[in-house]
Amino acid sequence: MAERQRRQWRTAAGVAGLMVCACATGCSGGAAAEDARASADPVETLHRAADRLVDAGTSQARTSMEMATGGTRVTIRGEGVYDFSRQLGRLEVQLPQDPAGTPDHRSITELLAPGALFMKNRGAGVPADKWVRVDTATLSDGNLVTGGATDPYAAAELLRGTRTATYAGETEVAGTPVRHYRGTADLADAAQDASEGNQKALAAAAKGFATASVPFDVYLDDQGRIRKIRHRFSFVNGQQKNTVAVASTTLLYDFGTPVDVELPEAGDIYAGRIAEE
Repeated sequence: MAERQRRQWRTAAGVAGLMVCACATGCSGGAAAEDARASADPVETLHRAADRLVDAGTSQARTSMEMATGGTRVTIRGEGVYDFSRQLGRLEVQLPQDPAGTPDHRSITELLAPGALFMKNRGAGVPADKWVRVDTATLSDGNLVTGGATDPYAAAELLRGTRTATYAGETEVAGTPVRHYRGTADLADAAQDASEGNQKALAAAAKGFATASVPFDVYLDDQGRIRKIRHRFSFVNGQQKNTVAVASTTLLYDFGTPVDVELPEAGDIYAGRIAEE
């Protein structure tokens, strides 16, 4: 009887030991994973960030673009959806108020596509039911700024040109745990490694901006997907020849959300002259 009790005790102790080991492994797993992420090469991690968005498929997006020149600062906001696998998106972009406190325009609907930007409610003499099509490779900023919102996939692909980056620790974006990275990307390098749809646009930006070096802050979730990215651009105003500082922020959320973006038919695209504003 005593021997049987001793065997039961040893068995129970062994099970308890296994449970303690399992708990210890589980408790230390989060720390170990964080250590592994911290020790990973930040530059290589960011080079792959755009690919993780393609894997995710789709998301909702919010954009904010702050422009400052002299003593004037304006903010343009947008909201919509994006399909990373097709590189198609739709944003409703709200222009800032004029000095009198009234909006300059109604919100502009923008369709983002490889190599092209489509705008509706553009104003400047364009009929309200017509779209304006712009070849992004012809823009000196590659449409990183012109549309009032940076194409979410172009923003991600800019990270392919990351030259320096540091891991800045864990934080949260809209309640989601994320890893914060801070660094600098080169537009020319990004253009070389970008998808076919963004190569020419990023190459144009590399030539058109005041500097091809772009500082950024980016926040990745546990799957390596971008949840928030903020770029700081600098370009020269063509008319006044002064430097304009631009901070462009993109938030991505609700991955997997249904996205249905159809580009305009040829007959719906305005072919007339756009008035100077």
